[in-house]
Amino acid sequence: MHIIPVLDIKDGLVVRARLGDRDSYRPIETPLSPTADILDVATGLRKVYPFSAFYVADLDRIQRRSSAGSALEQLKPLLTKSDVWLDAGFADHHTIEQALATDGILPVLGSESQADNFLLEHFREDPRLVLSLDFRIDAFLGPPSILENASNWPSRIIVMTLGRIGANSGPDFERLTEIKRRAGNRMVIAAGGVRDAHDLEQLQAIGISAALVATALHSGALAPETVSSLMQNENRG
Repeated sequence: MHIIPVLDIKDGLVVRARLGDRDSYRPIETPLSPTADILDVATGLRKVYPFSAFYVADLDRIQRRSSAGSALEQLKPLLTKSDVWLDAGFADHHTIEQALATDGILPVLGSESQADNFLLEHFREDPRLVLSLDFRIDAFLGPPSILENASNWPSRIIVMTLGRIGANSGPDFERLTEIKRRAGNRMVIAAGGVRDAHDLEQLQAIGISAALVATALHSGALAPETVSSLMQNENRG
């Protein structure tokens, strides 16, 4: 099971995400970092394990709010050691192409940010594109055709259950099982609800390749030795 730590960024700082209620997110307080600065938090997470990739959500861009700076500029120092899966509310050709022009950036096409399936159809063959299927409770966020037409899905698919983020309620195993069935050999990544190693083992058992994790890393529920064991097993696999 591959673990990808999450950095949710709002107003230039890493915030604590919970239940997908983005307006309530506040700068993170974590034993892993002295500040909520992006690089400080990333450095703290890399002390848990030398992760080769981070998932970064630029919440200002996703919510179409003004932002003090470019997430790509802020992330450049992080790219010296890790790839970045970046969800920045991509909704046009230019911003996706700009991300693809930066080595180490994998643009995440969030379904909630799409008006139609045009961008997905255009970029789906690019091996760096990641599709995020976004859900709030039972509602799919985005054009229904994106969810319904699995033949348009790229090689990596995140199943994002916003209401389970930071809620200590466990992953949405039923939805993940169904998406994995439809995805075939594609890589399916769970997002939202991972509490501990047992959850990760259950995800692996249903064929999920990776999980986006934040709270369990900051709380210590996933300790360094546990993460190392899980990641080493994944690397051997």
